[in-house]
Amino acid sequence: MTIKTSIPESELLSAGHLACQGCGATLAMRYALKGLGKETVLVTPACCWTILAGPAPRLSVGVPLLHCPFATAAATASGLKAGLVAKGDEKTQVVVWAGDGGTFDIGLQALSGAADRNEDILYVCYDNEAYMNTGIQRSGGTPQKAWTMTTQGKGGSERPKKDLDSILEAHHIPYIATVTPGYPEDMVRKFKKARGIKGFRFIRVLSPCPPGWKHDSSDTVDLSKLAVQTGSFALYEIEDGAFRLSMKTPKRKAVGEYLKRQGRFRHLTEKDIVEMQEVVDAAWKRYESRS
Repeated sequence: MTIKTSIPESELLSAGHLACQGCGATLAMRYALKGLGKETVLVTPACCWTILAGPAPRLSVGVPLLHCPFATAAATASGLKAGLVAKGDEKTQVVVWAGDGGTFDIGLQALSGAADRNEDILYVCYDNEAYMNTGIQRSGGTPQKAWTMTTQGKGGSERPKKDLDSILEAHHIPYIATVTPGYPEDMVRKFKKARGIKGFRFIRVLSPCPPGWKHDSSDTVDLSKLAVQTGSFALYEIEDGAFRLSMKTPKRKAVGEYLKRQGRFRHLTEKDIVEMQEVVDAAWKRYESRS
């Protein structure tokens, strides 16, 4: 039996990489490359993928990859794109592939500058919601109440997750999207679409991390789906300022179904879960008023 799918069969991510079992960031790279194709160059600051890519010339990705300092990914990509254009190469897609630490926090200044200049690059943040490569420290992408090595108190992280998408939207860039590996066809479609748009584009990938989220490695795809089905992570696009939900969930599952599958939220009380449900419900009122 042949199942029809919009996902290309060709693979640009090889086996034998160094990822943890069930790594959401690896699934994300696999699907992203299927949408982007061979004519792609990756720029990667310090993050898990600094290790997962492997040593040259035996990269685990079938496209060139340039490592850069933690704070400079967007600036490095801007310079790389300018160099390619100067050589007459208008086709190669320059892609930043960075974690939440190098995007929400350490790389934010360069990210803002590139977005403000509307550089013709695609910036991808695989958001696993903490500094996972260095031992699970809180980042600006860490959800409120989540446990990390630096938020081990009774209530977890005191601060809410930074609304990075709104920060990027305020730069008036052509395209913003959210994706997660649990919905691969949506993900591949958005990467293909982003490739065809000129100017600065930003895609944020919710990327479950078994060691950091404290979940079983076999649960990565299920958690990706639950994040969407509970409304904890909304799939949407913002194209030239127009907001559109990619998937509407009128009968959302309870947020607790998502939280209770993750050890980083093991300390939550029922009152905490009710409060987090209220936050999600309020966010969805805003999304639905825009769509």
